Amino acid sequence: MEKAINRQQILLQHLNPSPPSSSEQNYNSALSASACLAGDSAAYQRTNVFGDDVVIVAAYRTALCKSKRGGFKDTYPDDLLAPVLRALIEKTNLNPSEVGDIVVGTVLAPGSQRVSECRMAAFYAGFPETVPIRTVNRQCSSGLQAVADVAAAIKAGFYDIGIGAGLESMTANPMAWEGSVNPRVKQMEQAQNCLLPMGITSENVAHRFGVTRQEQDQAAVESHRKAVAATASGKFKDEIIPVLTKIVDPKTGDEKPVTISVDDGIRPKTSVSDLAKLKPVFKKDGSTTAGNSSQVSDGAGAVLLMKRSVAMHKGLPVLGVFRTFTAVGVDPAINGGGPAVAIPAAVKAAGLELDDIDLFEINEAFASQFVYCHKKLGLDLLKINVNGGAMAIGHPLGATGARCVATLLHEMKRRGRDCRFGVISMCIGTGMGAAAVFERGDCTDEVCNARKVETNNLLSKDVR
Repeated sequence: MEKAINRQQILLQHLNPSPPSSSEQNYNSALSASACLAGDSAAYQRTNVFGDDVVIVAAYRTALCKSKRGGFKDTYPDDLLAPVLRALIEKTNLNPSEVGDIVVGTVLAPGSQRVSECRMAAFYAGFPETVPIRTVNRQCSSGLQAVADVAAAIKAGFYDIGIGAGLESMTANPMAWEGSVNPRVKQMEQAQNCLLPMGITSENVAHRFGVTRQEQDQAAVESHRKAVAATASGKFKDEIIPVLTKIVDPKTGDEKPVTISVDDGIRPKTSVSDLAKLKPVFKKDGSTTAGNSSQVSDGAGAVLLMKRSVAMHKGLPVLGVFRTFTAVGVDPAINGGGPAVAIPAAVKAAGLELDDIDLFEINEAFASQFVYCHKKLGLDLLKINVNGGAMAIGHPLGATGARCVATLLHEMKRRGRDCRFGVISMCIGTGMGAAAVFERGDCTDEVCNARKVETNNLLSKDVR
């Protein structure tokens, strides 16, 4: 460390305008080595100066509705995606022809069908034929993967403006395996475990890591409690785009026009005593129930990203800054543990520590894995899913990542200077996890929540 500091001082001496040898005090006050109190924030600052980091200027979602029973049960998938794509353009006054690409995370629909539906949705939303579109599927992280893919493309210089989105209609496309399974899978346990029902992997997590039924039910109650409070206080209004659609009476076939603008799976009266009455769904003596699992849902979300210099030129306020994204692999039999591995990896890649993160959006696929992950990482529950999670709001597989971006960034904006960094993470079927780090949009040039340096460490993390 001493040598490194000496090298830095020599470099500073070269940069300083030749001070007289007798005025060392003036030299030191003009230019000196100093501790970076924000880890790698020094690197962020340099990026901001040149305007080449990737920022989010808008993020919206539909309400999330119960599959087959909720407000979107009679809504076509393309009619879910079109409103949020249109909102990005209308609310920013962006010329849609300037968008370099639209990437949509989606899971259950056949690939060729869904990409056609997404292309149709783009036309409905007012995009010209010159704007391309594609889909991406990394199961439950698909919406976040879409955002990460667009951010990477902007960083690579492929285009300056792009949209990362997510879409899932679990009414139209229920979870099912099509065709036969390769018999070879029986020769390898890991391959076999890729076929395990997600509920069984939840039971595996609960059993292996000692997550009790009581802990799971309590986590579900908290998810609903926070979602109820967020809805009542109007917190979701900034992120939800109302969707004009229809409800069809299954008996008469009569159509009723409706506008859907509220998540309809949230249960205000959920209690531990009520959840305790539910029977396990996947294992006779298990602990995973319909009440402490994520809801099967329909919904969509979309995020508008661009190079900072472009946003500045257009006069668009920056909602958030995309910092890092990490996907990891874990044992398929306990894939719910993915966030416990992905979150530290993403935070480290951002040059930060877990204590630097002010808010977490961790997808509640199952209470078992949610409880395990936050306990494993020692996270403060007051920072996690502060407006509820998937057990209350819902989990439309391909849309969840984009939904979480909208929820996180709008909450960070509300909290202001006391909230600088946020993380989104989820487990992924077949044994993976993903996480991304975001920074609040209006604070990247201010070290507002930096840790106090106790030691004489004069180097930022990015030069150690």
